[in-house]
Amino acid sequence: MKSIFDKTTRDKTIDRIKSLNEGCYAQWGKMNVGQMVRHCALCEELYQGKLTVKRSFLGRIIGKIALKNLLTDDKPLGRNAPTSSTFIISGHVPDIEAEKERWIALINKYESYNNDYFVHWFFGKMTKEQLGQFIYKHCDHHLRQFNR
Repeated sequence: MKSIFDKTTRDKTIDRIKSLNEGCYAQWGKMNVGQMVRHCALCEELYQGKLTVKRSFLGRIIGKIALKNLLTDDKPLGRNAPTSSTFIISGHVPDIEAEKERWIALINKYESYNNDYFVHWFFGKMTKEQLGQFIYKHCDHHLRQFNR
């Protein structure tokens, strides 16, 4: 399964991010391209410990099962999955290029990521391997959303 911690996978993800522009339109969902890029950068900040989000009650109940099901194969994430209100972006994002650069810089930091585990707001405690796979799936999900 692909992981953001793999250099080749990371580089291909960055190339896909670079191909985004204001002319990209969502195949599903409510976000425009600027909102999606900012959403993804915020998520990377969470995964890298720069942002904290309170655990979800529902996640405490079913998070581990959901994570296991999510990481059993290479299938993309489903459309319109719920997220924490922390990651819902509204309004106009004026500088998509700056947001893309921010997202790319955060993706590049995975080259030296050294946490053995991470506590996700929904899934709970994740190993580094699980986190790498999930981060890739999340990025892939949103890049597919904009046909990239």
